[in-house]
Amino acid sequence: MSTSVPRYCIAHRNSRLQAKALQAATRLSNCTLCPRQCGVNRRAGEKGFCRTGDRAIVASWHAHFGEESPLVGKNGSGTIFFSHCNLLCNFCQNFDISHRGEGSEKSPEALAQIMLNLQAAGCHNINFVTPSHVVPQILSALVIAAENGLEIPLVFNSSGYDSVDTLKILDGVIDIYMPDFKFWDPSIAEKTCRAPDYPEVARQAMVEMHRQVGDLIIDTDGLASSGLLVRHLVLPQGLASTRQVMTFIAEQVSENTYVNIMNQYRPCGRAAEVEAMDRLATGKEVIDAVTEARAAGIARLDRRRRTFILI
Repeated sequence: MSTSVPRYCIAHRNSRLQAKALQAATRLSNCTLCPRQCGVNRRAGEKGFCRTGDRAIVASWHAHFGEESPLVGKNGSGTIFFSHCNLLCNFCQNFDISHRGEGSEKSPEALAQIMLNLQAAGCHNINFVTPSHVVPQILSALVIAAENGLEIPLVFNSSGYDSVDTLKILDGVIDIYMPDFKFWDPSIAEKTCRAPDYPEVARQAMVEMHRQVGDLIIDTDGLASSGLLVRHLVLPQGLASTRQVMTFIAEQVSENTYVNIMNQYRPCGRAAEVEAMDRLATGKEVIDAVTEARAAGIARLDRRRRTFILI
């Protein structure tokens, strides 16, 4: 059992959380929260690449039992799915949410109540899914939730396309960072996400995340209390460049990084627009990816496996 106090609870007690919420909110007037650097005035209703204005849009929230083992436990991870996205992969498995924006706007009070409801349901953490473009809205709601008794760890579940400047605002707030590291090749990132800078951005973001929270700490109940957990989706024909990604993590982040090599890729959305992405990853491709991770020195691999595999 973990006895650690979530970082945001400490930040709330010394008023740093409130200060960070105000700091983040000012960024909405000339939005540079993410690497897209749109510069729009979201407080006035203008919308940039993420198509989100002053309020966060939430698609759904529930206890999730399909996440990594250290997050799920017995009662599930309290996931909050934010609509829209600052990366917009053309193969997104949540295409209706990320690209089409299904969901409804939530006030800070409503978002805070969702967090409190998930805690009351017994969830082991609050898991913000696709949060990179709504950091100010999350922080504003978090102040309210902390004032009303929220006290379980926070998970920042992102694409990895995160600005280091924005991550620094979250220093001392987020307990568990769970970024994707999707691609190593800028040309693949350009074809799938219109973000050729993704590999470099993800590298910088991951180093900053690890600086803040360190390696994943798992308590005696098997639950994560803090640290970095990296996801890497195996793509057909080696398009994710697993060997290079895992070598970077082992050499530049930590050999003790907890990594989930995911085999759940399936061609959703507009995936067929990119050559070789119109099929599932084969069983051999998944096995090869795991082998490459181990060869790079990554030993802490999540053991839960999805079922979308071709043998």
